[in-house]
Amino acid sequence: MIQTYSSTIRRREMDAVLTCMVDEKIGPGEMARRLVQSVKDFFSVDGALALRSPAIALKYVFKAFGLEPGTGVILSALAPLWQLQAVEDLGYKPIIIDVSPDTACVTLESLEEGVRQGGRLIILTETAGYLPDFEAIQALGVPFVEDVSFSMGSFKNLPIREGEEPQIKRAGTYGFFSILGLEEGNSITGGGGAVLMAPARKEWIILKRLGEEAPTTDLLPDLNSALAYVQLKEFPRNEVIRQDLFAVFQKSLMASRHKCIMGTPDGTSSVNSFSVILSSGLKDVRQYASRKGIEVQPTFGSSIVAFLEEGLEGCINARSLYLRTVDFPLYPRLGSTHATTIAKVLGTLP
Repeated sequence: MIQTYSSTIRRREMDAVLTCMVDEKIGPGEMARRLVQSVKDFFSVDGALALRSPAIALKYVFKAFGLEPGTGVILSALAPLWQLQAVEDLGYKPIIIDVSPDTACVTLESLEEGVRQGGRLIILTETAGYLPDFEAIQALGVPFVEDVSFSMGSFKNLPIREGEEPQIKRAGTYGFFSILGLEEGNSITGGGGAVLMAPARKEWIILKRLGEEAPTTDLLPDLNSALAYVQLKEFPRNEVIRQDLFAVFQKSLMASRHKCIMGTPDGTSSVNSFSVILSSGLKDVRQYASRKGIEVQPTFGSSIVAFLEEGLEGCINARSLYLRTVDFPLYPRLGSTHATTIAKVLGTLP
């Protein structure tokens, strides 16, 4: 059976972790600093903190903004469940909004509704690597934070002026702050943790002070940092492999009546999985894929909509996508034989 998900952990990553263990450098230290510097270089942000979880990173975001308890925080219904739990645990009011049926990302209209309901901070979950219209969102006048755990590597092309070279702006550099999760299944993993980024100097001054006051129990240990550091170094090579596989799978899927989540306009979406929006029943597709030796999993099985039964009356699109979007295997270690099998199945789905 070809498993849906598989880590991209190779010998380099294992060696980095083993070196930390041999040198007895386990807690927050040099490797965490090296990880932070690499993240800063990759994203071109002003500063960053390596923390033990995305939920802790969100706690520091709220501290940096100085939000009063009870403040409304806007979340996508397809955001990971930890966002909802963190917002509630920290004493804020979650405002859950619907998404686009094509991009699985929140729409400007749904964000405007969230603001009317009292939302004073937006957490933008960039589902499937898709980047929204940031300029339109900025025009709302409400600060937003990017969750780039699944969109690392996505970018938008900046307008080209005469005589200038083409330039891009990466995911993670649009919000006041950005959270790069390092959990299993994210774009890169540290076996747990997160890096909280401040793209601009003004926000970094605030975040730096909070980081200097942080207890070591909030900071990412070197063991996790070592794994994430090597994963980050390997990311460009792995992303090329994923993009090539995605192109093959997408071409095959065009022969069926199903479709992919729409990509980023005027830019490039990173590839973290191959998500298919089904036109037929999920059960039939899973059984068909299983008979061909392929495991598929619900794309949004860990999202808010998958666990929350009440308070989602207006989230029709999110509910629909949760019920009929599945991930097919797509990872660098897949191999040509398995990739060919998956492509054939995608083109003949019931």
